[in-house]
Amino acid sequence: MRYILSILGGICLFMNISSAMGAEPYNGGQTNDPIQTGVFRWIASPPLASPADRLSDPCFSVKDPTVVYYEGAWHLFCTIRSQKRTHQIEYSTFKDWNCANEASRHILSVTNGYFCAPQVFYFTPQKKWYLIYQTADASRKPALQPACSTTGDIADPASWSKPTLLFRSQPDNIKAWIDFWVICDDAKAHLFFTSLDGRLWRSDALLSDFPHGWSQPEIVLQADIFEAGHIYSLKGRNQYFALIEDQKGSRRYYKAYLSKTLDGEWAPLADAWDKPFASLANVSDKDGHWTDSFSHGELLRSGCDQKLEADPGQLRFLFQGVSDAAMAGKKYGEIPWRLGILEPAK
Repeated sequence: MRYILSILGGICLFMNISSAMGAEPYNGGQTNDPIQTGVFRWIASPPLASPADRLSDPCFSVKDPTVVYYEGAWHLFCTIRSQKRTHQIEYSTFKDWNCANEASRHILSVTNGYFCAPQVFYFTPQKKWYLIYQTADASRKPALQPACSTTGDIADPASWSKPTLLFRSQPDNIKAWIDFWVICDDAKAHLFFTSLDGRLWRSDALLSDFPHGWSQPEIVLQADIFEAGHIYSLKGRNQYFALIEDQKGSRRYYKAYLSKTLDGEWAPLADAWDKPFASLANVSDKDGHWTDSFSHGELLRSGCDQKLEADPGQLRFLFQGVSDAAMAGKKYGEIPWRLGILEPAK
């Protein structure tokens, strides 16, 4: 039944977004295949989700989105930044993106401490939903650690388990790491992260050992990259697609890389400000200008399992955005990030 629902979700995925954003049905979009040419052109939606209005703990931003379409609804997990608790994960569900901002918000109760930057997927071998995120453990250096929680019911925000650290001990070659991301092939789970110094790292574990059993991390890409490295398998192609955030001044934007295997080399595809995956250089506004940055985002996947499959013919990118004016003079934690979607320009 889960596979049938996943297929139905994939069929509905495009129709849902087009309806929500008032777009015409997608007819193939760009003339040239951007995965081949590296030339992407986008239209940005208006803001679709803004910080919740909580009087008990005023919220500054909603950011770091991860989302799946399952059983006729979107399931969205995000970091929220607020006054009393700086880093928490919030869940909401809705059938149409037009309703995203009005959907009920639920703060996950997995921990009373720091946790943020989520990634969600269904891990078929164990028949469980996994939420990968970063948390803090004062007994380790660095204190920031990759962790996971699991549930059998993605629609029940109270059902997630307490945090389990992915590594039983700190890898001795890692001094800093951030934004953890898991993708699996038929044999292994692959954990990617960046170290905020132009390096993308990978660690591997057998599917039978997941969520533990990780190898010592190794550097797999050195480039002008920053954080939020997210990797997908391309549906119908023997290729993997890496999206990694960079920055130009105060503005954030995304670069793209390709590989034939998850443990292979990554070749640049769109890795410059003026030839990016997404930046001000290749994004137009659908209805009024509201963002100058395209930060920590998630492709809308064609399925919801651990292989993170995305359809190269129907790419849509959920991102956090903010204008230069709205960012000006703000502390980092008080930047008013909101969520929008990029759809291909015709």
